[in-house]
Amino acid sequence: MAAASRALLPTPRAAAGASLAGARARLPASASLPFRAHRVRCAVVSSPAPVAAPPPSSAPARRISPAGSDGALRPKPAVLVAEKLSEAGLAVLREFADVECAYGMSPAELLAKVAQFDALIVRSGTKVTREVLEAGRGRLRVVGRAGVGIDNVDLQAATEAGCLVVNAPTANTVAAAEHGIALLASMARNVSQADAALKAGKWQRTKYVGVSLVGKTLAIMGFGKVGSEVARRAKGLGMHVIAHDPYAPADRARAIGVELVSFDEAIARADFISLHMPLIPTTNKIFNDESFAKMKTGVRIINVARGGVIDEDALVRALDSGKVAQAALDVFTVEPPPKDSKLVLHENVTVTPHLGASTVEAQEGVAIEIAEAVVGALRGELAATAVNAPMVPAEVLSELAPYVSLAEKLGRLAVQLVAGETGIKGVKVVYTTARGPDDLDTRLLRAMVTKGLVEPVSSTFVNLVNADYTAKQRGLRITEERVAHDSPAAEAPLESVQVRLSQVQSRFAGAISDGGDIVLEGRVKYGVPHLTLVGPYEVDVSLEGNLILCRQIDQPGMIGKVGNILGQRNVNISFMSVGRTFRGKQAIMAIGVDEEPDKETLEKIGGIPAVEEFVFLEL
Repeated sequence: MAAASRALLPTPRAAAGASLAGARARLPASASLPFRAHRVRCAVVSSPAPVAAPPPSSAPARRISPAGSDGALRPKPAVLVAEKLSEAGLAVLREFADVECAYGMSPAELLAKVAQFDALIVRSGTKVTREVLEAGRGRLRVVGRAGVGIDNVDLQAATEAGCLVVNAPTANTVAAAEHGIALLASMARNVSQADAALKAGKWQRTKYVGVSLVGKTLAIMGFGKVGSEVARRAKGLGMHVIAHDPYAPADRARAIGVELVSFDEAIARADFISLHMPLIPTTNKIFNDESFAKMKTGVRIINVARGGVIDEDALVRALDSGKVAQAALDVFTVEPPPKDSKLVLHENVTVTPHLGASTVEAQEGVAIEIAEAVVGALRGELAATAVNAPMVPAEVLSELAPYVSLAEKLGRLAVQLVAGETGIKGVKVVYTTARGPDDLDTRLLRAMVTKGLVEPVSSTFVNLVNADYTAKQRGLRITEERVAHDSPAAEAPLESVQVRLSQVQSRFAGAISDGGDIVLEGRVKYGVPHLTLVGPYEVDVSLEGNLILCRQIDQPGMIGKVGNILGQRNVNISFMSVGRTFRGKQAIMAIGVDEEPDKETLEKIGGIPAVEEFVFLEL
């Protein structure tokens, strides 16, 4: 899991080592290209961006965390908390990172500060704009939204920057649903108005006669987590519940006893309408003069979602005309709303100051949930709460974790085999699986192949967030193919993953298949990625450490000769595998090594008479 986890989010790479251009291998007489043992830094597209030196940073020196498993010291990440977070959440953050709480910053102050941090945590009051993300200067890797809605974060800009955006979608679900029900009941029985009148010395029982909830139709607009919880509670109050959500699973609605209908049907049938939809371009002011006109006269509206989904001027007009009898609002287009707001001051409107998640339990839960999500993202773990990456369920992330590492390493090996300046023309990823298309989500694996192909040859960090965007920007055409596995009863999601690079020259001719493509294939064995095919040659080597590939004449003693050379130079061999086409013809030796052999060692391997070519590859 650890190897797979590190593949998700970018972490600074070690400086590239010196070239091994002097280590020449022997060539067959028919070869037209010189082969060298090398560290490849070739172009992945025709016109790649140059690898730029990192800009000088004004950030203060970062604390050093304890050594990792390889013994190297790690800089401790820095997290900026821009809005109030409970101590329980801060404690989770402080166990892993340096934390600075700077509440109430102006936009200018945030712009000046953000470049010093790896992660930024906000609630709903801080705008994470393109300017903020650009000011992060490439260091900002995670934005955490302590809550559900993410309309205050520029997701497109974050995606382009490879910045993961995570939220806390579950901790305040019950609190928001309970507040929605509280507003529903309070509005129906005029609780807030009657309370204000009585405190003003007025006894007005006949003025504040309410309406009953039992038997009434409640339309829930947005049947996500909060909407579903509201539905359950409304059913308990004896209400008939219908819902509109184009993405809601019908089986989940049926399980609760809710009927899914169209938008127009929902608002036309409802006595009460409860809003639980996100604020996105398609929902902005979706409740306007036109939609109010389609509603029953005397309808009542509750909004604990986002203020912008309602055209507030249109709502005032509907209230004044009696089309809408009452409204109960926890959210507004501008927060806080103007003191002279006609909507807030309207006699038939019940208002609260964005209290949907404001319970002691929810505040602590949200803080812990977002803190854990941010820490996990900084560690590179696969994030189920990422909102600008493919929504991959947690159980799928867990199942695919070892294949994530395999996919990245196959891409990383493949790009190092490319020669020439033409770059990669096309990439095909072939999955051998017993599962159907609906049972295997490959978006994560495709992203990791992209990461492996791009990162070794550019200054771009690639992750699940920006993989497709990066591939498109670089003209990298990635296609996917599924091959049915012979054993439908296989429990593993994948039998193998194969990466094919077409229309390219190779620095290692042995990796070229009969069809002229560079071909690498791998499998997961006992949870560890293995390389199992190089061109037409079957091998079996664990993808840990680094790799030496040798193409040679198949003859006795080759393993011993290469092993002796590496042993004499104190290079530890982790795995060694030999694959051949025909006995006595050609073979490929794949050698996993813990240390990087020096130039002299590689030259000695290349000097063995039977070795036709070889290449050193970094993992």
